[in-house]
Amino acid sequence: MMMLKRKSKDSKTPKQSASHKKWTIGFLIAAACIWTFYTYIMFRLPDSLQTIFQTWLPPTTVNEAMVWVICAIGLNIVVGYAGLLDLGFVAFWAIGGYSAGWFMSAFFRQVNVHIFAPHQTLKTPGIHVTFWAVLFIGGIICAIFGMIIGAPTLRLKSDYLALVTMGFGEIIPQVFTNGENLGGFNLSNGTKGISPVDNIGVPGKVLGPFDFSWKFAIFVLLTAVMVFVSLRLRKGRLGRAWLAIREDELAASMMGVPLMSTKLAAYAVGAFSGGVGGVAFATHVNGVFADRFNFSISIILLAMVVLGGMGNVWGVMVGALLVAWINSTGLPAFGDLVNNTFKTSINFPSYNFLLFGGVLILMMLYKREGMIPESRLKAIMHEADDTSANIGGTH
Repeated sequence: MMMLKRKSKDSKTPKQSASHKKWTIGFLIAAACIWTFYTYIMFRLPDSLQTIFQTWLPPTTVNEAMVWVICAIGLNIVVGYAGLLDLGFVAFWAIGGYSAGWFMSAFFRQVNVHIFAPHQTLKTPGIHVTFWAVLFIGGIICAIFGMIIGAPTLRLKSDYLALVTMGFGEIIPQVFTNGENLGGFNLSNGTKGISPVDNIGVPGKVLGPFDFSWKFAIFVLLTAVMVFVSLRLRKGRLGRAWLAIREDELAASMMGVPLMSTKLAAYAVGAFSGGVGGVAFATHVNGVFADRFNFSISIILLAMVVLGGMGNVWGVMVGALLVAWINSTGLPAFGDLVNNTFKTSINFPSYNFLLFGGVLILMMLYKREGMIPESRLKAIMHEADDTSANIGGTH
């Protein structure tokens, strides 16, 4: 019996590997096509076609969508892999963003530190560290805060865990909002924010704030790295421990899974991804501002994970791209089209959460596993549905 089970389990591995390979090739091809189109083709099109693309899918939206994907992949590790409901992920996005503000700007003018920074900043006071190092620094800071946030929540589950993480998600942005004078120390410049941050330096070039081509390539690279790390962790011992906790925490602990270290690892890895996304976002908008880090970001990220398919990296990526496009460009462009056609004045972007809420309700009723579900989670959900149906039929 054990031999049959082992054989059945192993027989799925080539199929899963082929699926990952197809998604990887598709992602790289799509990224290459988008980069080529916006770099060499779009600005050679007729003005009418350029206007259509600038309205429905501008380059800035494409870059910002990649940042959302990076953060959604991090949240998927916490929620999709480990089953820990986190409603405060915006805190890591904010900490990552302010890491870029602290280490890539003239904010701390009382010091003069330059570490592999673009040569344009050599005569500028402040801390100027290369973007590539700040990515790691911001990720590490967020990982530490992830473990700090995760430590008090180890005994909590479901609703209680969600409430505690939501509390942290509200506290951190408020600290930055009111951080202009913390005992005489200016931590965040308050509501004025920190701007500008240093441009990204690449060999032989320094990216300007509107240089789409290089920024898109870098964001795609960061996304690919986070996808690779997420998939490798999923197949490893730590990933299997996360899945065991997600499915039955008591059974996992009885089988020897160390709950404390495993949960803290999930928070740390997820927070690291959020920090990388925060640094990338700061360079995307050329600054970091406290009013951008509100609770709605955590909800939108959670919607991306749920709609795409919890536990499935590729599903989360598709969900993140779709929701980011609708929230940033799709809904406003559709609203302008409707208003211009029917001579109305409906503010469609103001109904974005009504739309997301309705879609989430429908998904929970009819397709709880998401658009592109993880096979393991899908099997568990359908098994529970079949069991309920059989029990109902006996009465």
